[in-house]
Amino acid sequence: MASAAAPDHQLRTLKGPGNHRYAVGEKIEMFANKVGPYYNPSETYQYYSFAFCPPPSDKRVFKPEDLGEVLEGDRLVTTQYNIQFRVDMPEEELCQKDVLEEDVAKFRKAVKEDYYYQMFFDDLPIWGLFGKSETTPDTKYYLYTHTHFDIDYNEDRVIGVNVSTDPNTAREITNLGRASFPFTYSVKWNPTDVTFDHRLEKYSRYSVVPEHLEIHWFSIINSCVTVLLLTGFLATILMRVLKNDFMKYTRDDEMGEEQEESGWKYLHGDVFRFPRPLSLFCAMLGTGTQFLVIAFFIFMLAVFDVFYPYNRGALLTACVVLYALTSGIAGYVAASWYKTMGGASWVSNIVLTCALFMGPLLCLFSFLNTVAIAYGSTQALPFGTICVILVIWALVTFPLTVIGGIAGKNSKTEFCATTRTTKYPREIPPLPWYRQTLAQMGMAGFLPFSAIYIELYYIFSSIWGHKLYVIWSILSIVFVILVIVTAFITVALTYFQLAVEDHRWWWRSFLCGGSTGLFIFAYCFYFYFERSTMSGFMQTSFFFGYMGVVCYAFFLMLGSVGFRASLMFIRHIYRAIKCE
Repeated sequence: MASAAAPDHQLRTLKGPGNHRYAVGEKIEMFANKVGPYYNPSETYQYYSFAFCPPPSDKRVFKPEDLGEVLEGDRLVTTQYNIQFRVDMPEEELCQKDVLEEDVAKFRKAVKEDYYYQMFFDDLPIWGLFGKSETTPDTKYYLYTHTHFDIDYNEDRVIGVNVSTDPNTAREITNLGRASFPFTYSVKWNPTDVTFDHRLEKYSRYSVVPEHLEIHWFSIINSCVTVLLLTGFLATILMRVLKNDFMKYTRDDEMGEEQEESGWKYLHGDVFRFPRPLSLFCAMLGTGTQFLVIAFFIFMLAVFDVFYPYNRGALLTACVVLYALTSGIAGYVAASWYKTMGGASWVSNIVLTCALFMGPLLCLFSFLNTVAIAYGSTQALPFGTICVILVIWALVTFPLTVIGGIAGKNSKTEFCATTRTTKYPREIPPLPWYRQTLAQMGMAGFLPFSAIYIELYYIFSSIWGHKLYVIWSILSIVFVILVIVTAFITVALTYFQLAVEDHRWWWRSFLCGGSTGLFIFAYCFYFYFERSTMSGFMQTSFFFGYMGVVCYAFFLMLGSVGFRASLMFIRHIYRAIKCE
């Protein structure tokens, strides 16, 4: 398992107070980030959208955020907490706040919906709840007005911070109208032997309990072994069947007898008949290949601990940057295949490749950003961030796609067909329902999905919850198995399709390979309604909207894997027999 602790050189790159060293009595800034319902992680709002104790407008400063942090909805702003290094504070008044009736009602609603707040102290995250509710005999709501900070230090560095509240100081707001009450806080500094290099390890320990980790590993190994055994049995049967086919066709050729044309051998004049629409097929193949490369680089970055706990926005930033920098791969693959298959409208092919993924994503983003603006959520991207993303697309993504497309169009590669294609296609016999595309996709997607469904729960709980995902080693193993199983099952179904004299394998192999993405999207409904407590229009829109985009990317990526595996298989079997 990759270590969750970040090396010292990485920790020093965090945006914060220089090298995180302080003198006794030096003030350390506390930043407030966001608030929101605990069970709706996408529904977040600015901290001072509630009537807490904001600093004066001339002293309220937003901390600069990178692209990934903004995409996550982070909006760090200064607070009035006056916390000094290694200086205990028994109790300090933050402010005496006059709270209007509508603000009290807002607090009451927040307590009812289990709102939490998030702050950062020396780049360490802090969470706390707004208040509590009591349901006996009548429902009562209490707002926490006092906060206590326990801060650990080692020499001149902050090691850890915890926040707690005193229920005895909670203020009842059940039927409260306009009121005035103080917000207070206290600070206690505690020495610790934990070094600065290891201060982030506790977050991974909280996310992965050793007992749960053992169960996790056992479940994954059990699932993977089962799937690999099934795949091995399938591969063995397929190899035996192919061996018998080779012997039969060789014996027929040696005897020189007229045989009834049946079986996959007699499709040699049609298996390399290019699919239609050609431009769309090549664009999907290019984009799927790009996502496969992105996944590889993501795992490489994870190996080097780039995504250590609370390196805020690192994963989203990596995804945006990698997508932009690898767009040339999509253009090259799409254009080179399009050219080798005889396509002439290469400009439209490049444009289609550019829009194939970004088009749906842009439409979805426009809708979800509008929803976030209507809710007043921090998930709504600022205009400046939108401009940055558009500039990245206009100056990096689009030009690289065009350059890759031009390089692919001018490449001297030729399509390697082991047999000649006849002028007219062979008639396809009537096929039963279980040989049709939808049934084949269902069979093709089930086995790869069964290899990853256990891991999906942990991933979803991390993305759509408050857990950290730190076990990248398990995820990399599962991903490799997913790719292998997808390739094997697609090859097997391609053989069964050719065996019944259906030569339309091009699109079928892509759709069968990518069908796992549809199974993942179906799992989203199970997770949302059965395994989570998310609710509300905004959270529902964000969950199914962005998961739909992710599943679409998986569909393209695994579809390209399935097609390439099938193509290698077909070239191999038709090269091994004698065709007239």
